[in-house]
Amino acid sequence: MQDKVALITGSATGLGKRAALELAKEGIDIVLNYVHSAEKAWETSRFISETYGVRSIAIQADISLYEDVQNLIRLTLSEMGRIDILIHNAGPYIKERKNMSDYTMDEWHLMINGNLNSVFYLSKLVLPFMRQNQWGRMITIGFDRAETAPGWKYRSAYAAAKSGVVSLTKTLALEEAENGITVNMVCPGDIPDGYKEMNIGDVRGQNNRSNPIGRTGTGEDIARVIHFLCKEDSDFITGSVISVTGGKNVLNNNSSKKTI
Repeated sequence: MQDKVALITGSATGLGKRAALELAKEGIDIVLNYVHSAEKAWETSRFISETYGVRSIAIQADISLYEDVQNLIRLTLSEMGRIDILIHNAGPYIKERKNMSDYTMDEWHLMINGNLNSVFYLSKLVLPFMRQNQWGRMITIGFDRAETAPGWKYRSAYAAAKSGVVSLTKTLALEEAENGITVNMVCPGDIPDGYKEMNIGDVRGQNNRSNPIGRTGTGEDIARVIHFLCKEDSDFITGSVISVTGGKNVLNNNSSKKTI
């Protein structure tokens, strides 16, 4: 995996950052993307280079805007020369619970552009370079049971966008298989913000009765799956939607009472 370059959107903090660290351990050069968190993004970039000895840069871009995505890809290719792995991690989310009829047009467009159209923008621009190399890995991010297109009360726009990404993920997997490109989706469970950059060892021994496995999920849980899907010998896995939830049903009958 050395000499490979991974572009990870929304990677200054959280799950995107944890995925970046996991891939950097493998010798993969890392391009971090951020919108507002410039200081944190460059801090992470420096840590990656100093700790793992790989190249790393950070680039500002709002992936919901096609012009920003064009600039992101241009700068990545200018600085790194190639893009082998694309992790579609960034995606806006409105925490306030509201019915579909209460969403404003701006809020609806933010959810669709940031979570669905952004995958189209990035994939369209990156695919030609992956095809040229006859190798590529794309990972999209969903939510628990996204592949069934479930109703999610108070999350209509987000759920609709991510369900659309499921279909797009599977379609791209079929279209690009002959080009040595795999496309899969990883669906995190309920991982609180404070745990998104944690290691599994940090939560061993904790007693979380709300999760069947008995502990809270961490960023490492998600990053390990992303890492596995990016490996050379994982080429037989494509078009898959993989849930990483510890067995917890996020969209249960009490979902309307939850904060996420």
